[in-house]
Amino acid sequence: MPEKLDEIRDLCRRAFRDYEVKALWSLREPVDPTPAQALVIARALRHNGDLPARRMAERIEELCRGAA
Repeated sequence: MPEKLDEIRDLCRRAFRDYEVKALWSLREPVDPTPAQALVIARALRHNGDLPARRMAERIEELCRGAA
């Protein structure tokens, strides 16, 4: 479980690094993202991002379902 939370946090940080301007412009980057915050980030990646962003969103969602 802690490994999943670490991966969720890493993916969220990477999402903001790679997609902040393109897909996450309406969100503020959380300091220590929770699974609930990660799902919001994933939703924005799905709606506003490109195909790699969608894949990242799918991975975040998969990890969040397992972390709950």
